[in-house]
Amino acid sequence: MKKAIISVIGKDKVGIIARVCNYLCDAGINIEDISQTVLQGYFTMMMVVDTSGSKDTFNEISENLEQIGEEFGLVIKIQHEEIFSAMHRI
Repeated sequence: MKKAIISVIGKDKVGIIARVCNYLCDAGINIEDISQTVLQGYFTMMMVVDTSGSKDTFNEISENLEQIGEEFGLVIKIQHEEIFSAMHRI
């Protein structure tokens, strides 16, 4: 299992979750956990995903998510779980 963390941040718009989730489905990426909220018009979402079934490389996934972010005026980033965990340890 290759876990990764996806973060999505930006102004709220219709279709953000659908667009990101459709890409992940098409790429063979399983969503294991998801949390999203809208704060005063700003959309935030964190996802834990399993990329082990993906047909795309990690770099391709990252580039595709960034492109989706550009379409919606969002910042979308993906990080390997180990790197994300190491960066957020106290």
